[in-house]
Amino acid sequence: MATATSIKLDDELKGRVQHLADARRRTAHWIMREAIAQYVEREEKREALNRDTLKAWEEFQATGLHATGEETDRWLASWGTDDEVPPPACHA
Repeated sequence: MATATSIKLDDELKGRVQHLADARRRTAHWIMREAIAQYVEREEKREALNRDTLKAWEEFQATGLHATGEETDRWLASWGTDDEVPPPACHA
């Protein structure tokens, strides 16, 4: 279910949105809705990444388990090659 929400834009931004809408043969409403949806999705992913990063940091602090940058670089460099290696094992 969709509900109406109002938003106040200054004249310059409103004109830019309208120009883009005209160029894309869309309505200004569509452009704003799409922009908001993309922004929210991007920020949700950023929040999830932040949570995962903090969780990984806390796990490292508790266990000391890690892979070195050199080990990780070697693994990543092998991606897509005939000699692809498995991910490095975590160690203390």
